[in-house]
Amino acid sequence: MANATIEVLSTQAPQQACRELVAQFENATGHEVKAHFTGTLNVQKRLAAGEAFDLIIMAAPAIDEQIDLGRAVAGSRVDLARSGVGVAVRKGAPRPDVGSLESFRKTLLAAKSIGYSTGPSGDYMSSLFGRLRVAREIEGKLKRTPSGIFVGTLIASGETEIGFQQTSELLHFPGIDYIGPLPEALQHITVFSAAIHAHAQQADAARALVRFLTAPAAAPVMRRHGLEPA
Repeated sequence: MANATIEVLSTQAPQQACRELVAQFENATGHEVKAHFTGTLNVQKRLAAGEAFDLIIMAAPAIDEQIDLGRAVAGSRVDLARSGVGVAVRKGAPRPDVGSLESFRKTLLAAKSIGYSTGPSGDYMSSLFGRLRVAREIEGKLKRTPSGIFVGTLIASGETEIGFQQTSELLHFPGIDYIGPLPEALQHITVFSAAIHAHAQQADAARALVRFLTAPAAAPVMRRHGLEPA
């Protein structure tokens, strides 16, 4: 296979792991990967606008939607990694108790401000606030990031006292302390998947990249960045 330039459009949860693995892939194959990472809504807008890529990486349901819309190749979806929702505060701030359902609920009510995303984790948190019957009490202190902006940005700047996002997006973010995952009873796992774009120019090379990302040797990198291999 001749050296190719692979255009990738991806949401941000797998960003750090993908960057590290892509560098290894480029060294091993001679291919070049141009990866564009942004928020879920931005990815959807770019695909809807007709931009062409070789590979797209999104949450599995979003990939399935793109296949249904004819923007990704049917049968090409490959699951890459799983991620839960995590909790973080500003670096050095007191660490709240989020170890149980009741303590988590009390932490939400006590927080002065709460950040969450416009991606899959944010959609889940919105539903969770309702399930815990705190939505009305905390409504005035919620701040949702624009698509493409990490919740860690709000936390590190002091805009929000506490924040929630995919663990992989919080774990190594500068200026914040990662507290841990949501309590097990409240946790929500998102599967992130890849698919070949319907107008891919380098489909074979993109498939080779997917094989590299899902190979056993990639697993430690995924885990180091807060993801569990799918």
